[in-house]
Amino acid sequence: MITKIPFGEKYARLSIFEPSEGTLVVVPSLSLPQDELRRITGARCYEERLLFLLLTLREPGVRVVYLSSAPIDRDIVDYYFGFLPDPDDAAERLTLISLDDPCSQPLTRTLLSRPDAIERIRQAVDGDAWMVPFVLSELEEELASLLGVPLYGPATSLAYYGSKSGAREVGQEAGVPMARGFGDLRTEAEIQDAIDALPGERVMVKLNDGYSGLGNAIVSKDGGPAVSFSADGETWDTFSAKIAERGAVVEEFIGHRPLYFPSALARITPGGHYDVVATHDQVLGGANNDVYQGCTFPAAPEYRAEVGASAARIARIMAERGVVGLFGMDFFALKADAGYAALLCEINLRIGGTTHPFGAALLTTGATYDPGTGLLMVGDQPKYYTATDNCAASCLRGRSPGEVVRMAERLGLGFDAARRTGNVFHLLGAIPEHGKLGFTSIGDSREEADELHRLTRLALGGAPAGR
Repeated sequence: MITKIPFGEKYARLSIFEPSEGTLVVVPSLSLPQDELRRITGARCYEERLLFLLLTLREPGVRVVYLSSAPIDRDIVDYYFGFLPDPDDAAERLTLISLDDPCSQPLTRTLLSRPDAIERIRQAVDGDAWMVPFVLSELEEELASLLGVPLYGPATSLAYYGSKSGAREVGQEAGVPMARGFGDLRTEAEIQDAIDALPGERVMVKLNDGYSGLGNAIVSKDGGPAVSFSADGETWDTFSAKIAERGAVVEEFIGHRPLYFPSALARITPGGHYDVVATHDQVLGGANNDVYQGCTFPAAPEYRAEVGASAARIARIMAERGVVGLFGMDFFALKADAGYAALLCEINLRIGGTTHPFGAALLTTGATYDPGTGLLMVGDQPKYYTATDNCAASCLRGRSPGEVVRMAERLGLGFDAARRTGNVFHLLGAIPEHGKLGFTSIGDSREEADELHRLTRLALGGAPAGR
C-alpha cells in the first residue's frame, strides 16, 4: 500500500527554488513513455537537467541527495559548486547516489529493485526532507512511501489534468481560449469523426501523454500527404495503437502566420498557494516545427500579460484540485484584430523544459520575479536569457565536460558573477558520447542574451538556433 506523507504546516509555502532548510531528495527519473524517449539523443543525460538544484546548497541549512542512473562526472559537480560562496561546505551537504546502471530505464523503477540504494538514501536524509521528481508516476509515489517523505509534485490521481484531453477540460473551466477540438478519443471512428467535424485542410492529432511535441501528427484532409509525424519512424499503424492505449485529442490546425509559441511556468505550494513564476517563448524545431529545442525569457511583451493571466486562472483551478509542485502551460499566440490572442495548447503537470533555465537564472543572479512586468529583476536591472537543450557538434564528441567548460571560460563565455550575466551550462554529461550540451545565456537585455547565445553556439561548433 502506498502511503502519502503530508508536508505539514511548516512547509506550507515551500518552493524548491528557495528552500531555507531541509533535504531535497532529487529523483530525476524519466518515468515517461520509453518509446518516445529513445528518439531523443542522449536522453539518459536529461537526468542532469535538475542539477541546478545543487545551487540551493548556497543556504547552509539545505542538504541535497541526488540520484542518477550513471555516475555524474566530478567536473560537472565542481562546475555547479563554482557558483557557490563555500564549495567545500556545500560538498559536505551533497550526497550523490548512482545506480551504475545507465541502460536500465526509468531510474525509479531500477531504484525500487535496489534496497541497498534505498537504504543509502535513508541514511543521507537529515531531518525534514521531501522528494523532488522530474515527473511523477506511481513509481515515484511508491519510492516516497518507502522513504517516508512527502512528494513535491502532483499526485498520479490528478495526472489526467496534465493530459491533452484534461488540459482542454481545465482550459474550458478556466475560460481560457483554445483551438477548436475534441478530447478523450480512442477509436479510429472517433478520430475520423473529429477530423471531419473540424474546419480547414489540416488538423492536429496529439497523444494524451506525448511530450516535447513527439506525440503529435498533422493530418491532411485535401488528398495530399496523409500524415506528417513529429517523431521519426512513426507510422499510422503504430500511432493509432498508441491512441487506443493512451487516448488522444484532435484539434484544428492553427495555420495563422506568424505564429508564436509562448509558455508559462507556475508553482503551487503544499499549502495551496499558487503563482505564475515565468513566461517564455519556446524555440521549436523538428519536421513539423513542434519539437521543443529551447526558450527565451521573458515572453514577448505583445502577449506576455495575456499568457500570464490565462496561466494564473489555470493555476487556480489546479490548486483547487490539490496539485502541488511546478508545472508548465504551452500556448499559441497570434495577431488578431484587437491585438494578440493567446490560445492554450497543453498543460504539462511536471518539471518541463523551461524549468531548469529559469532555475539556473534565478539562482545564479539572485533575481526576483516581478509578476506585474513579467521580468526577473536584480534591483532595478531586468535580466533576460536564451536557452537551449540542443547544441550539438561532432567536434565536441569525445571531449570531457570539464574540458569544454574550461574552453568556454577561456573564450570569455562563462559566467560573470559581478555583472550576473553569462552562460550557465547543463546536460554536460552528454558531451563525450553525443557531442551535445545545453546552456542558458543571461544578459541585461534581450539583445545581449541573444548575442551571447549566438557567439557561444559558434564557439562550440553548433549550428545557429532555429527561431
